[in-house]
Amino acid sequence: MRLVIDTSQVTFTVGREAQPKTDQNGIQRVERSTNVPMWTVQLVAMDRSGAEVISVTVAAAQAPKVTTGTVVTPVELQAIPWAQNGRNGVAFRAIDIKAVSGSKTSANSAS
Repeated sequence: MRLVIDTSQVTFTVGREAQPKTDQNGIQRVERSTNVPMWTVQLVAMDRSGAEVISVTVAAAQAPKVTTGTVVTPVELQAIPWAQNGRNGVAFRAIDIKAVSGSKTSANSAS
């Protein structure tokens, strides 16, 4: 089951820029249905209760163009619960990750 997350009360900041999502052999993973490469972006999610670091996967031909410290919006962020070999957790996936207008990256590019 995929659950779409309401992000309207959360601020996201890039903690680590996009990296290729790789398998155990170091080969970049691709989306099964489209064969599009997958990328992982580390985000710091902050709301009134505190902060949490999450890794968000995006399938795209090119890595999302966001830099560390930039305030961003994950587009259609989903939480995907998983369980495997006695372990479980939540994976996060988005269609895209976009810099928020007026954030660090946008302000630097305007100079």
